[in-house]
Amino acid sequence: SRGSEMCIRDSDKAANVVKIAQKETTISYPHPGWVEQDANEIWLACLAVMSEVILKSKIRPEQVAAIGISNQRETSVLWDASTGLPVSPAIVWQSKQTKSICDSWKEKGYEDVVKAKTGLRIDPYFSASKIAWILDHVKGAREAAEKGELLFGTVDTWLIWNLTKGAVHVTDYTNAARTMLFDIHLSLIHI
Repeated sequence: SRGSEMCIRDSDKAANVVKIAQKETTISYPHPGWVEQDANEIWLACLAVMSEVILKSKIRPEQVAAIGISNQRETSVLWDASTGLPVSPAIVWQSKQTKSICDSWKEKGYEDVVKAKTGLRIDPYFSASKIAWILDHVKGAREAAEKGELLFGTVDTWLIWNLTKGAVHVTDYTNAARTMLFDIHLSLIHI
């Protein structure tokens, strides 16, 4: 089914919208409660709408002064650091496929420490359990992660990494705070 949308707006120096391009991306529901997207499709949709806005605006790419990214903060992508290929579909923010992992963490008594450090309750909504699910269910993922061969990011990180041809692996506090991995008491984050 379709449902996620990539939208790019071109604005002038006074922040007036000049051109808009948008493209729907596919959302899949492979099992009840599961919600996934193809991270490469998200990336290609981003390229398509950026190209369309540049063409419609009749500007050169070097005239672009800045890019802002609004994203599905809890949607999680793991990809191979050398090839740039996702190891699995992105697990979307509303997916419940990690509920059993979250239940297990709660049964082990992790809820209080997670809430104290991250400000979040243990829930499939956030990225941490999505990462655990991919590491546990995608063949070779855990081994690759242990060797430092996998990268994690929410959609903003994935797009920035691709836009910079793998040179920059970053996020901001607002996105990091939605992963259930970010200690809200730290003043600086390094990815």
